Amino acid sequence: MKRLKKVCLLFLAISLVTGVFHSWGWAQSDPVKDEWNIFDLVFARPLGIVAGIAGTGIFIFSLPFTIPTNSVDKASKMLIVEPFKFSFVREFPDENM
Repeated sequence: MKRLKKVCLLFLAISLVTGVFHSWGWAQSDPVKDEWNIFDLVFARPLGIVAGIAGTGIFIFSLPFTIPTNSVDKASKMLIVEPFKFSFVREFPDENM
């Protein structure tokens, strides 16, 4: 009996998730744009945060090479500022998508 309950709950959970992503008939907006917005919110922005954290580590590691060439500001912009700007400053319903 417990196994049947688990199977039923799993089926309901999966059908709920697929129903949420495929209920375009009720929405007034473009379904393709909604998919991109969900992808942006769930995957792209967290990956931008991870890229910013990894970029901070790479920036610290590259300081002995960037200080003599006077390119610390360019390296910090590329490795730290841009990924965090991508994740936090950009508007959520991005009009470019």
